[in-house]
Amino acid sequence: MSSCSVLIVGCGDVGSRLAKQMLVCNWQVSGLRRSVDQLPAGVTGVAADLFDAQCPATWPSAAPDYLVYCAAASQHDEAGYRAAYVDGLKHVLSWLAERGQAPKRLLFVSSSGVYAQQGGEWIDETSAAEPKNYSGTVMLEAEQLALASGIPATIVRLTGIYGPGREWLLSQVRQGYRVTEEPPLYANRIHAEDAAGLLAFLLKADAQGQALEACYIGVDDAPAPLAEVVAWLRQYMGVTEWSEQERVRRTGSKRCSNARARALGWAPQYPSYKEGYAAILEGRA
Repeated sequence: MSSCSVLIVGCGDVGSRLAKQMLVCNWQVSGLRRSVDQLPAGVTGVAADLFDAQCPATWPSAAPDYLVYCAAASQHDEAGYRAAYVDGLKHVLSWLAERGQAPKRLLFVSSSGVYAQQGGEWIDETSAAEPKNYSGTVMLEAEQLALASGIPATIVRLTGIYGPGREWLLSQVRQGYRVTEEPPLYANRIHAEDAAGLLAFLLKADAQGQALEACYIGVDDAPAPLAEVVAWLRQYMGVTEWSEQERVRRTGSKRCSNARARALGWAPQYPSYKEGYAAILEGRA
């Protein structure tokens, strides 16, 4: 496995965590981003702008064994999503074709936002993906582009990523965040390290000859009502004040299952919000 190489396109937070995990496994790792000086040590930088159709001069001369596309939208509107996920992926695929390169597999990092279910029902990879907003619609289009690329592709639909630097909920709870208890508003999450860990697991599984499905959901073991999470965080952090206004999440309520990934042998390091947020608050994650 030491001879395997991976190019991580959009090597930001999750991508950099993935890069570090693959370096530990003795993989050759390249990372594509605008500012390559922010890449982890040991990662070969590929300085490029995904919005530019021209193949970057630093594109690897040898075909990477694996390609992970985990770009993030810098502009949170339909145009920004389309640029990051659809147009950016089209550019990368054209650069591969231009160089005559064909990776063994493409991992495309997507979002559980493609699911529009709102009744608290359980969701898995076979559930209907019928998004009702631009973000899910554009993401689903990008998924289909990856699957039709001619490269064996696997979609990884991540749920709400949290971790160091992704602490919006913690700041809200400190301000007395109050949420609706009934009906329960289920939230799904995955620690950033586990998001990277799932991608690393899939790469290594494919390299070892295991058959991968076309789609996996990246989520921890315990989707939970948001009110329950807030109550636990309040107690853990010693917050006693409440804000006057009750807030309701705008997105739907659903519970995502990680059974397919677990059946392949993956397990999250942080199985629920309790372990994950405790590690963040104690400076361990």
